[in-house]
Amino acid sequence: MSTPPLASGPDGPDALRPLLDTVLDALRAGSRARGGPLPAGGPGAVARQVRDAAGDLLPETGDPDALRTLVTVLAVGAADPAHPRCTAHLHGPPLAVAAAADLAATVLNPSLDSWDQAPAASELETLVTGALAREAGAADALVTTGGTESNHLALLLAREARGGSLRVIHGANAHHSLPRSAWLLGLPEPVVVPAPGGTLDPAALDAALTRVPGPHLVTATAGTTDAGLIDPLPDIAARCAAHGARLHIDAAYGGTLLFSRRHRARLTGLEAADTIALDLHKLGWQPAAAGILTVKDAADLAPLRHHADYLNADDDTTAGFPDLLGRSLRTTRRPDILKIAVTLRTLGRSGLAALIDHVCALAREFAVLVDHHPRFELYAPPTISTVLFRPTGAPDDTVAAVRRALLTRGHAVLGRARVDGRLWLKATFLNPAIRSDDLTALLTLVEGHTPR
Repeated sequence: MSTPPLASGPDGPDALRPLLDTVLDALRAGSRARGGPLPAGGPGAVARQVRDAAGDLLPETGDPDALRTLVTVLAVGAADPAHPRCTAHLHGPPLAVAAAADLAATVLNPSLDSWDQAPAASELETLVTGALAREAGAADALVTTGGTESNHLALLLAREARGGSLRVIHGANAHHSLPRSAWLLGLPEPVVVPAPGGTLDPAALDAALTRVPGPHLVTATAGTTDAGLIDPLPDIAARCAAHGARLHIDAAYGGTLLFSRRHRARLTGLEAADTIALDLHKLGWQPAAAGILTVKDAADLAPLRHHADYLNADDDTTAGFPDLLGRSLRTTRRPDILKIAVTLRTLGRSGLAALIDHVCALAREFAVLVDHHPRFELYAPPTISTVLFRPTGAPDDTVAAVRRALLTRGHAVLGRARVDGRLWLKATFLNPAIRSDDLTALLTLVEGHTPR
């Protein structure tokens, strides 16, 4: 039996080249067949297409055309974040240069659980995490799979820094991963303080810090999932300092505003946090996953230290071989840092800022269109790049039905958010290729699906 060609090694590039042509052709064919931001027909139709294409997934004899078949059906059935009418979630289109770097990481396949599996990748990770930590006013940073893992680690590190006990306090606007992480870590149910208008109330926070026995971890948000709002970080930081509370800021969405001179001031107070969650697969145009957790005090990472003799033997560490096990709760870990490093070097601060500024401007432009349209109501001017809107006077079930009709027909991908007791349509602009006429077309399309 002949061995299937490998992706790495001296013959890897030659083996990959025709396969890449197959993949690119299948992606192109699938996109054309879809013809819009997502497939038409709803879940049942997509499931049938996938089942028909997949067939017997463990046949007795292999199918040499499986790559083309399955990539095509995946592309046909994709929600394409690069389409101008795909704006539901914090799910952005990756930059081509980042995707190319990710291919290299996949081919080389280093695992960052020991230096001898990832010599260069481990050093690159040290350099990039150091640079990102300094950008956020921190001492060190870890690579994570995203905001959920970052938030979980932040609670773990806070618990250990405070002697094993902790009371988490967060706003009603906090990400769902925070109470879930508290549960997973065996912590008491978090104290939830009001978030009137969508942002945490500092006075209510102060009252909770006074009333609830500590030690405390306060979690604030810079870029809420529903509306993209930013909590009053300086005031929250001051309350934490006054009560001796740790502060974690979930900036998975809004953290990359740091790269923009125009928008960086919105994150004033971020530097006071003990830990910060950042996601570059949101407003950073990376293929998922590309999360970062920064820590103000590198000593806080000590609880992550772990010994496995086959990976970080003491004599190897003494001899100068880096110990990587304390950089994550995961063991096998792919080099997600490569695509981040390539993007930072390729675009530079000005290039990243231009993308961030553009999508924020798109959101403001769309908000103006909504506000001036007699059939729609705007929730508020956008803080980052998320716009909430709804048909004027429509009941919630109509709003939900409009969204589902757009999804089922494959016309547009809009999110939903319940704010101030009402259901809103959500458009999150992360696609820097969107232009003004795309915004007009999106609103016209929603209007066409809205009952009069």
